Amino acid sequence: MFKKIRIIGVLKKTAFTPAYMLKKPYRLAAVLCMFCFSLLIESAQAQDPIFSQFYANPLYLNPALAGTQKCPRVHLNYRNQWPALAGNFVTTSASYDQYVEAVNGGLGFYVLNDNAGRGLLNSFSVNAIYSYQLTLSDNVSMVAGFQASYFQRSLDWSRLSFGDQIDPRRGFIYTSQESQRGGSVDNVDFSTGAMIFSENFYGGFAVHHLFEPNESLIVDEAPLERKYTVHAGANIPINKDVRGETDASISPNVLYQRHFDFEQVNVGLYAQKGPLILGTWYRFGDSFIILLGVDTERFKVGYSYDLTTSQLTTQTAGSHEISFAMNFNCKPTKKKFRAINCPAF
Repeated sequence: MFKKIRIIGVLKKTAFTPAYMLKKPYRLAAVLCMFCFSLLIESAQAQDPIFSQFYANPLYLNPALAGTQKCPRVHLNYRNQWPALAGNFVTTSASYDQYVEAVNGGLGFYVLNDNAGRGLLNSFSVNAIYSYQLTLSDNVSMVAGFQASYFQRSLDWSRLSFGDQIDPRRGFIYTSQESQRGGSVDNVDFSTGAMIFSENFYGGFAVHHLFEPNESLIVDEAPLERKYTVHAGANIPINKDVRGETDASISPNVLYQRHFDFEQVNVGLYAQKGPLILGTWYRFGDSFIILLGVDTERFKVGYSYDLTTSQLTTQTAGSHEISFAMNFNCKPTKKKFRAINCPAF
């Protein structure tokens, strides 16, 4: 299963009441506090958020996608993962990109905010991207991108609970003797990516966190390890209207990501008829994904739901994701430019 947070560490000796001496309402809370939070004290490393509608957040997926539609566009994304759990994850992002002839490439900018545990752990980043397109042949082009980022991680220590705060009968009433740690950390980060594409086929890769910057909130050093992404797909026309333009198509796609020891493999298919898009995906070992979207010349709106298939089952209430994109008009470029025919969502 592709999780959002990895927590590693060694249990500490802490003054607490044994869980078996507590009343039943507090036993589970005590066990969870003593185990999870004692691990968090030693070392906590945040994994990058995931989006089921990864093409609806193109700059986050691959820096090479900045400016690949030529005209300006704006993307807004919202994801609520496991809303039925107290420690759910809420991720939002906003991006802008376009092709700029003066710099002979695409420029992009996006901000991302990820909130874990309802305010316990928060991650925020600001990212700037430049991409360059190269024509390889009459039918094939390549585009490469480079991303520079500034990020900040923060931990709200006041929201943590520990075993030594629990009274056997009255619950959480004591002040913990744990030394307060956490606060915030900030750093710079760099990423890169590339894509090769033709009219109906495309494939790309990206490497995020090239130099593995330190993101530790607790210990002296905790590198943000590299994330590797490979994605590919095709657009296959299956029907054309009276003007000879594609009216219906299918788009099979695959996505692979590896970050730390976590792997994500998504396989799925988009089907489009006019402005309506229906998508179905399977994230191995984790969830089935169903998507419904509307794609017009001016805007795109999509909703997806992740049905959890892992051991968490339906107790998580799945994951909900909403995306919105707005396309703007622009003047024709003097130089030859090819737009990537990627899926909308």
